[in-house]
Amino acid sequence: MEKRVLVLNLDHSPISIVSAQKALVLSILDKVSCLSYYESLVVRTVTMEFRYPAVIRLNEYKSIPYKGVLLNRANIFRRDGHECQYCGSVKNLTIDHIIPKSKGGKTNWMNLITACNRCNIYKGDKTPEQVGFKLRTEPFRPSLSFFIAEYAERHAEEWMPFLDFRTA
Repeated sequence: MEKRVLVLNLDHSPISIVSAQKALVLSILDKVSCLSYYESLVVRTVTMEFRYPAVIRLNEYKSIPYKGVLLNRANIFRRDGHECQYCGSVKNLTIDHIIPKSKGGKTNWMNLITACNRCNIYKGDKTPEQVGFKLRTEPFRPSLSFFIAEYAERHAEEWMPFLDFRTA
């Protein structure tokens, strides 16, 4: 059992990713409903065969405190596709404040981007407009769904219809 299973709350908001084993146990205990299965994958026991779940939904709503996505270097790189938001380079990446801290720029999702070392040094203590840079994509505050969708694009296309993956 290698594939992972997306867990949705009763309102279809994503809350977790679990192993197929845990998803099957929850299903057998009638705590979840399976909304989607992996194509042509099954789990066999000595006497039974189960379709391999891809997406499950809790049968009762669980109030889960919003944790948000941590603002850190790795998550900024992931949001920006591991490329410089000025030139598109994928080498020598760092973090840049669009509006420099010395000019009142905040350290938040909307002001931090991935930049290569060369562009970051060239930009220095100026705004992108002052040095003629244009952002390749607008920064945004990603949601948990955004990062789950990133995983799903590579490993679990069955999850995509259940994810609103742009922003929180």
